[in-house]
Amino acid sequence: MKKITVWFLCLLMLAMPMSLTACKSDEEGVIRLSEVTHSIFYAPLYVAINNGYFEDEGITIELSNAGGADKVMTAIASKSADIGLMGPEATIYCHVEGQRDYPVIFGQLTQRDGSFLVSRKEELDFEWSDLEGKHVLAGRAGGVPAMTLQYVVETLGGLSLSQLNFDTTVAFDLMVGAFEGDTSIDYCTMFEPTASDFVAAGKGYIVASVGEAAGDVPFTAFSASKSYLEENRELVKKFLACVKKGYDFIVSSDSMAVADALAPSFSGESKQLMASSVERYLSINAWCSSPVMSKASFDSLQDIMQNAGTLDERADFSLAVDNSIAMEL
Repeated sequence: MKKITVWFLCLLMLAMPMSLTACKSDEEGVIRLSEVTHSIFYAPLYVAINNGYFEDEGITIELSNAGGADKVMTAIASKSADIGLMGPEATIYCHVEGQRDYPVIFGQLTQRDGSFLVSRKEELDFEWSDLEGKHVLAGRAGGVPAMTLQYVVETLGGLSLSQLNFDTTVAFDLMVGAFEGDTSIDYCTMFEPTASDFVAAGKGYIVASVGEAAGDVPFTAFSASKSYLEENRELVKKFLACVKKGYDFIVSSDSMAVADALAPSFSGESKQLMASSVERYLSINAWCSSPVMSKASFDSLQDIMQNAGTLDERADFSLAVDNSIAMEL
């Protein structure tokens, strides 16, 4: 595996003796949850929080935005977070054999890339091959958004990365600002509601869905240390059940009702824009109806990672993923 930041964080986890890695939160029923970014892409989670599903189960969610999968893994490794919501790639990088306290994926949230390609100009007949010779802000090197976009550019666009400026130098949470401030950049990938906000402000145009183009891939999942899952199994089961209830609400409600449920998590956002974002994600089948991650999808992700040149050794599904809790729902 490439020796990227996440890999070193995993070494930190391995270096910690099991006896020193407190598995339970300081307060009963409290889950410290670190998310990779704050986006309507994770709507089932926010609906579960705002509709009181966690509260009904005696769970308090302490949510923090890390601004990148590597930073989420830092929080897991340092025990400043109990659960991480991030791309499975971070856990795959950290996967190791043996009995040490490695991170484990225990539930999948999204099954498609949630980013949209935003252009400075309107392109009604956009083709992925149009990216030839263009400057594209693609995401963090080694992250699923950048690797999925690379896969689409190469397979659907018929381009090699040498035929465009495939830029992975800008930190995930700084991409939109960089795009807005540098007119030499032609395209940027954005999640919702940022993409819709950007378009509504007259700054750009959504020309394609990366997720729709790439097809099914386990894009975002919940991970925790092996020890945390062992010591908090019932709490984690209730957690996943609440998130599943949030998903059920979304697919059984109209988009404005979902926007009302999301509003407390997106202060100042237009409810109409949030409703449009929900509809956009529903249209590409972005969310999982079940938190169980299949081996086939896990293997597909590793294919994408190997295609991107970030994975030399494949992770063992049986060790990196634990579906036993999700399958009880």
